[in-house]
Amino acid sequence: MIGLWDTTGNEVVKALAAERRSAGGVASGLALTLVAVVEEKQVREAEAAATIAASAHPCRLLIVVRSDLEGRSRLDAEIVVGGRLGPAEAVVMRMYGRLALHAESVVMPLLAPDVPVVTWWHSAPPDVIANDFLGVVADRRITDSKLAKDPVAALKQRALDYAPGDTDLTWTRITLWRTLVAGAFDTTDERVVGATVTAPKDDPTAALMCGWLKSRLGIEPVWEQTDRAPRMHSVELRCANGDCVSVTRDEGTALFSRTGQEPRYMPLPKRPVGDELAEELRRLDADQIYGEALGAMANVRNLDAKPPMRVHVWKDPALAARAGDEAAMAGPGGSAA
Repeated sequence: MIGLWDTTGNEVVKALAAERRSAGGVASGLALTLVAVVEEKQVREAEAAATIAASAHPCRLLIVVRSDLEGRSRLDAEIVVGGRLGPAEAVVMRMYGRLALHAESVVMPLLAPDVPVVTWWHSAPPDVIANDFLGVVADRRITDSKLAKDPVAALKQRALDYAPGDTDLTWTRITLWRTLVAGAFDTTDERVVGATVTAPKDDPTAALMCGWLKSRLGIEPVWEQTDRAPRMHSVELRCANGDCVSVTRDEGTALFSRTGQEPRYMPLPKRPVGDELAEELRRLDADQIYGEALGAMANVRNLDAKPPMRVHVWKDPALAARAGDEAAMAGPGGSAA
């Protein structure tokens, strides 16, 4: 590992090249560049998840930690090639002061040549991705609405701000649920006329599951809210002939029930974030099914017709926060002194 304190982007580029040569690495073996945007308290979680993902998808990992926007501009960096972060070429960059608002000035020269770029926010997702240049330059953008203060509202915002190539780890978390539900209809063509999803009121996976069922089956699922389970508990489908199919979570397994058949248990483990991230990195094109489910959930039409490329819209969060403070001091209908 190489540590560079109070350094420059140019020095980081040179140090990464030198470390890669000494470790025998070659940039041509990389499948992508993964840019992770995290807060300081979540750096270790992001590193652990990225290490799992990098074992399946060799990548150059660039972890951007934005801190202390009001302080002196400074860049601290750690460079790791084939060390604690697995096979990835990794650079952990802590940016302070105004530099944190222009992270792309350091990140852009570090992108691996001729491979796709994926930006992953392991923090509350941005309201508008176009305000973050690291999202604009990416071919694929991964958010996690679960980390927002209001996860369901954040997921709806993802629909309003959607562009093909966006995805959310909430979608990945219902992959096994969708597999079990879809598998129930491999041997029948009965039409589904109703569905009930049982989950807490703030569970984004339930919201997206309802959107998926609505978009694929043309029905209006009922979200039965409960406080008995910390996350989505069950999905029940009702068919036109009176049959019922249900999947109920039970301690890492799912109880699969269907009218006229013996209930059976199927695996439904809670996966680590690294496995979820690795799944999303398997595809670098737009996920049309996710777009349809997200649009159905938020009642926003034709998401896939939106332009896949965004135009960067500059926003200074420091000035926005200052303006908000001044408005609060002024009070309703007044002006700051």
